[in-house]
Amino acid sequence: MSGAGTGQRPDNRRQKLVKSLWTGIWLVYLSAPVTDLLHGGHGTGVTVLGWLGLAVFVAWYWALVLRTGRGEADGLVLGSLAVLAAQSAVLSLTLGRQWLVLFVYVSIASGAALPLRTARWSIPAVSALMAALALTVPGGREYLGGLLVPAFLGGFAMTGVRELVRTTIALREARATVAQLAANEERLRLARDLHDLLGHSLSLITLKSELAGRMLPGQPEKAAQQVADIENVSRQALVDVREAVSGYRRPRLSGELAGARVALTAADVVADLPAGPGPGELAEDSESALAWALREAVTNVVRHSGARRCTVELIHRETLDGPVLELSVEDDGSGGSGKGPGNGLSGLAERLEKAGGTLDAGRSRHGFRLVARVPSAAAPEPAEGRGGRRTTP
Repeated sequence: MSGAGTGQRPDNRRQKLVKSLWTGIWLVYLSAPVTDLLHGGHGTGVTVLGWLGLAVFVAWYWALVLRTGRGEADGLVLGSLAVLAAQSAVLSLTLGRQWLVLFVYVSIASGAALPLRTARWSIPAVSALMAALALTVPGGREYLGGLLVPAFLGGFAMTGVRELVRTTIALREARATVAQLAANEERLRLARDLHDLLGHSLSLITLKSELAGRMLPGQPEKAAQQVADIENVSRQALVDVREAVSGYRRPRLSGELAGARVALTAADVVADLPAGPGPGELAEDSESALAWALREAVTNVVRHSGARRCTVELIHRETLDGPVLELSVEDDGSGGSGKGPGNGLSGLAERLEKAGGTLDAGRSRHGFRLVARVPSAAAPEPAEGRGGRRTTP
């Protein structure tokens, strides 16, 4: 999220600018008071005071909305809203019905700046005050219907938007916590598995080492046999550890697709991603190779392309060598430095070749395109059965 939302404090200059522009858009509805000052036939003194009052109102309203989320006490915010309501009342009573629109801004500021428990009564109170003044100001009845609904619904709509932003922030924090807990659990599981794998082997190596030490120098042949057993146990332990670590490090295409969405979104790149392959469609080596290809392609998009959009497709194709699953990653960026394939793409091509696949990468009409193909272990389902994938002969 590039800008600060309602109920969220802007943390940098860009967020302050975005929020200021978003807040400034709604000031267009002050055209009624501005028109009244320009063409209402007021005297010079009244007009000057009117402009001054409108400027103070806008400045106070703007400061209140921009400071939303800084943790001020409800009393300070309520005091600021009371000042805005008093300004609106004075300007409406002295300058006419066109100034009743200021109460809409007071109601919206209540929804944006106050917690829900307080806004539930402050918004109706502001709407009621506006209705009472509309009945008092000459011609105000004609404006009441057009202003009461925006004031009432606009204020509560802002409370909904504010709660939605806060809920989204809480969900993001919870997701980060879950990811951290999952990583910790994975490390603990790996530690347990390595302990189980190595505990027996190391105990056996220790035992045979002690036996070999006791057999020397009186029984050199039996000691040599124990040393040979130690070598065999050590080699098998090394194989077990490599298999365990390889299994933990083997990437899955579904996980890489989820990671790609997070990375592209964080880089402000619009991501168009498919669903992952179904179970049994790919051998482990083929799926791992495609997952590495997707990771490398997305990394290049984020770091080097300057793209604004990235499209990923999984396409089933029938070839002379049998069915293949094709991964296509295309962006609308600059296409990189243009100095030829780097170490990442070269290593990726070798990885795909070991899995029986191929790699094509180069500039496209819109930017840069990477295509990785691996053998498909199972016949694909119909295109309508899987969102984001299609079968191409």
